[in-house]
Order: sequence, then structure tokens, then C-alpha cells
Amino acid sequence: MSDWWNPDTARPFLDVRDLRVRFTTDDGVVKSVDGLTCSLERGRTLGIVGESGSGKSVSSLAVMGLHRTATNASVSGEIWLDGEELVSADDEHVRRLRGKKMAMIFQDPLSAMHPYYTVGDQIIEAYRIHHQVTRRVARKHAVEMLGRVGIPRPNSRVDDYPHQFSGGMRQRAMIAMALSCDPELLIADEPTTALDVTVQAQILDLIRDLQREFGSAVVIITHDLGVVAELADDVLVMYAGRCVERGSAEAIFRSPAHPYTWGLLGSMPRLDRERSERLLPIRGTPPSLINVPGGCAFHPRCGYADLTGGASASEVPRLTEDQARHWVACHLGAGQRSRIWHDEIEPNL
Repeated sequence: MSDWWNPDTARPFLDVRDLRVRFTTDDGVVKSVDGLTCSLERGRTLGIVGESGSGKSVSSLAVMGLHRTATNASVSGEIWLDGEELVSADDEHVRRLRGKKMAMIFQDPLSAMHPYYTVGDQIIEAYRIHHQVTRRVARKHAVEMLGRVGIPRPNSRVDDYPHQFSGGMRQRAMIAMALSCDPELLIADEPTTALDVTVQAQILDLIRDLQREFGSAVVIITHDLGVVAELADDVLVMYAGRCVERGSAEAIFRSPAHPYTWGLLGSMPRLDRERSERLLPIRGTPPSLINVPGGCAFHPRCGYADLTGGASASEVPRLTEDQARHWVACHLGAGQRSRIWHDEIEPNL
């Protein structure tokens, strides 16, 4: 058992243990997150990657307590934030933490921001909820935040509506709103989706610079491994609501240990070297979270499932420490995975 599980060790700033999020629907129970465990220290960035439907966004919304209003949602497990357990906390307490202690940059700022209020009014409201200040003081703070995130002419843009901003400027305004109360935890859900490459780079630089300034713990949720390589200290790979691999960014990119991670890396364009073959997508499609395959959920799509003696189809693999602070949930032996990676996968990336 690793030190991470030792109750006598200091608890990380964000400590998620056996998180399960389920939704009851007419078709059955959707197991969106099924036993997720992860942790994050102050000043570090965790990248959560996986295909659409893997549970990335649902897990982050659970941390923010945003499933509480959904009558068909069930959340269990533990979410510890700076020593406070949030799953069992009352709604009002979590609401007070939201914005001040933790904040989120949503995937689509146009739908996340209210269309009938100016960007400035929305930042002002978020700031005044947590600070006993006049509207004039809050407006000045809003202008300062818009300027800090690189929006030109913040004194006039503060009175514009969300639809008057371009995609990149809206994302910057969303970041300004999220950071208006100096949160200690910042969750960014696909912060660069639908933005052009130049604006993507600017947004990533902005998040990195602001993290250095505020010392926040940051969670980056994305399907783009390039974003993870740019920002993350640690990486968590999710599939079908579960963590299949977790470790430092260096370990995940240099010596990934799960076939699903290999597939993600194999479908990512590389600019630092010439590829010998075309990009290869992962075969098949992600499973239904109502009818998750038995055993390892990835086994119907895995090219190495027949090497496990049938275990892949019958037993759920445990997340075990493969190397120092590098965990993997796979029935393949460590020697098998190392050989396959070095002989078959890495040469073709």
C-alpha cells in the first residue's frame, strides 16, 4: 500500500477518494464516475484526460458540488478540500466555498455566462458575494481582472455583453470571473476547445502565469494531450468512469503503461519527430456507461486482451503502483507492458 493511502501522512489540498457519481434514467443507471481516487497539492497542476464520456467533467462538477441540484444524481465517496469533506457537507457551506475556495472555468463560456447581464456585472456579482464591498469597488476590481487576463480596453469592455466578445476574449472573461476571488483550487474544463491555435497558446500561458501569481492548485480537463504536456505536473487517464493510469506527466509521456494510454498517444500528432506511420485511432467506441463491459472496461477495444488468459473479460483490474508514484489498472504483467511499449508502440509514435 502506498504512502498516499496512509492516514498518518499529511492530506493533500484536494483529496478525492472512491468517488462515485450515478444518474438514474429511464434506460437505467448511468455510472458516470465509478470509484475515482486522486489527489492534488497546492501549486501543482493535474491533467485529466480521456475520450468524451469518460467521466472527466462529471468528476469535476462533483468536486464543485454542482450535482446537488440534480434530482436524479447520486454522489458517494469522499472529497476533501483543504481538510474539509464536501460530499457530506450541507449545500449552503459548499455554496460559500464555491467561487472563493474553488472555482471553475467552464467548457463553453457563451452558455456558462448569462446573456442578459454584462460581463462586468457578472464578475461584480461573483466578487460581492464573498466580499463586503461597494459596487464601485467591485467594478474597479472587475476592470482590473479583465485587464489582468489580457482583454484590451477593460474600462469599456466591462460594460459589454458576452455575445459581444470573440471566443478567445469570452474565455479570458470567464477566467477573470473564476479568478476574481483568488480561488485556491481552479478547475479548467476544456479551456481551449474551439479556439484557434494562437489563442489556445495565449490561454495556456495565461493559466500558467496566473497559477504562479496566485499559487492555486489547478485541474485541467481535456482530451488534448498536447495541452496536458504543456501544463500538467501529473496526469490522470480516465476510461468509462474509472482511472486506468495515474502518474507524473513525465512518466505518462515517456513510459505509459496502459494500452488505452498508448492509444491516446498514438492518435496524437507529433511535431518533434517524423512519424513512420499514419495516425491510428483507437478502434471501436467508448462503452455505454449504463452497460459497462465486465472485467476491464477497455478489453473489447484492447489489442492485447487475449494475452491475459481471460482475466480482462472477467475481472476488474485494480489500480496498483507499477513504479514509484506511477499507478496502472491492467491485467498485463509489468514485463509484458514494458516489452510491448518499447518494441511495438514507442517506435511508431
